[in-house]
Parts: sequence; C-alpha cells; structure tokens
Amino acid sequence: MEMTNARKLATEYLRLGGHRRVVIDDNQTSIRNWEEEPKEAEDFWKRNIETLPPQMQREVELLLPTINRA
Repeated sequence: MEMTNARKLATEYLRLGGHRRVVIDDNQTSIRNWEEEPKEAEDFWKRNIETLPPQMQREVELLLPTINRA
C-alpha cells in the first residue's frame, strides 16, 4: 500500500518522538501536547507541517493518535 504524503509526514513526526495528539470535536480538529518533545520532532513539525495549507495540516493531524473525549 502506497503511503500518502500526509501519512509520511505523520509517521516521520511520530518516529522522531513527537507527542502531539489530535482532538476531534464536532468535526473540528485541534492538537494537544502536554509533554516536551524531542527537538527533532518539534523542528520537523514547525518546518514540515505548520507550513502546510490548512486542509493538508488537517490531513496530517487526523493521522496522529487521538484523544477520546467523554
């Protein structure tokens, strides 16, 4: 199975030790991060994900581990 660009970005971010998690509420996404993450993961996020257009950022966010809300 071929990986999409969004999946490649999310996979690499997590491989670098990234801790951000996605919250999906009423079809809106937001990112949570309670722990300090490795500099490599933070730099990767800022350089490769924050610079994406909003729709592509959302695609990457949706591939991160989720936080379930009660």
